[in-house]
Amino acid sequence: MTQRSSFEMMSAHATPSAATESSPDNVEGLDLARTIAQAADDRKAKDIVILKVTDVSYLADYFVIVSGLSMPQLRAIANTIEQQVEDAHGRTPLRTEGETDGNWLLIDYGDVIAHVFMPEEREFYGLEAFWGHAERVPFEPSAD
Repeated sequence: MTQRSSFEMMSAHATPSAATESSPDNVEGLDLARTIAQAADDRKAKDIVILKVTDVSYLADYFVIVSGLSMPQLRAIANTIEQQVEDAHGRTPLRTEGETDGNWLLIDYGDVIAHVFMPEEREFYGLEAFWGHAERVPFEPSAD
């Protein structure tokens, strides 16, 4: 996988719908972000973080950032996210990236973007630090 900065990766995925659907009180986006986080947790994703980026980015209202420990787990997390979002919200991704490279899967719903990383890639790109001024939304993973 060619290494790109997090800004390059994120900018490459900006969509007009992300800007037009974005709103400070996007309750539907928050619900979608929580569905994504729960779906990732259902597949034992690690270090689940929801960032509200409405005030600091035109790309989306929320980022959901998670880690998986193997390539099969990353794919399982991404597949579960897509299935649960379609079941709960009737939405499919506007675009997905990384299926062939595999170390960083990006699932773009316009107002919410899910990032599914291998730990090394997550540390390298440092999205939490890059968007450190964004509000963290509480999410409690399941106890098991």
